[in-house]
Amino acid sequence: METVLVILGVLVVLAVVVFVVVGRRDRRRLSSPEDSAAARDAAATQERYAAERHGVQGEVWRRGQTGGG
Repeated sequence: METVLVILGVLVVLAVVVFVVVGRRDRRRLSSPEDSAAARDAAATQERYAAERHGVQGEVWRRGQTGGG
Protein backbone atom coordinates (compact mmCIF):
# COMPACT_ATOMS: atom_id res chain seq x y z
CA MET A 1 0.00 0.00 0.00
CA GLU A 2 2.84 2.34 0.84
CA THR A 3 4.41 1.74 -2.58
CA VAL A 4 1.19 2.72 -4.34
CA LEU A 5 1.01 5.97 -2.36
CA VAL A 6 4.63 6.80 -3.18
CA ILE A 7 4.03 6.15 -6.87
CA LEU A 8 0.88 8.33 -6.83
CA GLY A 9 2.81 11.07 -5.02
CA VAL A 10 5.58 10.98 -7.61
CA LEU A 11 3.03 11.15 -10.45
CA VAL A 12 1.32 14.15 -8.85
CA VAL A 13 4.65 15.93 -8.41
CA LEU A 14 5.60 15.22 -12.04
CA ALA A 15 2.23 16.52 -13.25
CA VAL A 16 2.68 19.75 -11.27
CA VAL A 17 6.22 20.21 -12.60
CA VAL A 18 5.06 19.71 -16.19
CA PHE A 19 2.20 22.16 -15.65
CA VAL A 20 4.56 24.82 -14.25
CA VAL A 21 7.17 24.35 -17.00
CA VAL A 22 4.59 24.60 -19.78
CA GLY A 23 2.98 27.64 -18.14
CA ARG A 24 6.29 29.47 -17.86
CA ARG A 25 7.24 28.64 -21.42
CA ASP A 26 3.95 29.98 -22.75
CA ARG A 27 4.20 33.15 -20.69
CA ARG A 28 7.74 33.80 -21.89
CA ARG A 29 6.79 33.38 -25.51
CA LEU A 30 5.94 36.82 -26.86
CA SER A 31 3.72 37.40 -29.82
CA SER A 32 5.42 38.89 -32.84
CA PRO A 33 4.66 42.41 -34.10
CA GLU A 34 3.08 40.82 -37.16
CA ASP A 35 0.54 39.05 -34.93
CA SER A 36 -0.37 42.35 -33.29
CA ALA A 37 -0.73 44.08 -36.66
CA ALA A 38 -2.91 41.26 -37.98
CA ALA A 39 -5.11 41.43 -34.88
CA ARG A 40 -5.54 45.21 -35.25
CA ASP A 41 -6.35 44.82 -38.95
CA ALA A 42 -8.93 42.12 -38.22
CA ALA A 43 -10.55 44.25 -35.51
CA ALA A 44 -10.73 47.27 -37.83
CA THR A 45 -12.30 45.16 -40.59
CA GLN A 46 -14.83 43.72 -38.17
CA GLU A 47 -15.79 47.19 -36.92
CA ARG A 48 -16.16 48.47 -40.49
CA TYR A 49 -18.46 45.58 -41.41
CA ALA A 50 -20.51 46.16 -38.26
CA ALA A 51 -20.88 49.87 -39.11
CA GLU A 52 -21.95 49.03 -42.67
CA ARG A 53 -24.53 46.53 -41.38
CA HIS A 54 -25.86 49.09 -38.93
CA GLY A 55 -26.21 51.67 -41.70
CA VAL A 56 -28.03 49.25 -43.99
CA GLN A 57 -30.43 48.25 -41.23
CA GLY A 58 -31.18 51.91 -40.55
CA GLU A 59 -31.94 52.52 -44.21
CA VAL A 60 -34.30 49.54 -44.34
CA TRP A 61 -36.11 50.79 -41.23
CA ARG A 62 -36.43 54.34 -42.64
CA ARG A 63 -37.79 53.01 -45.94
CA GLY A 64 -40.39 51.04 -44.01
CA GLN A 65 -41.46 54.16 -42.09
CA THR A 66 -41.81 56.36 -45.16
CA GLY A 67 -43.31 53.71 -47.42
CA GLY A 68 -46.93 53.71 -48.50
CA GLY A 69 -49.08 52.92 -45.51
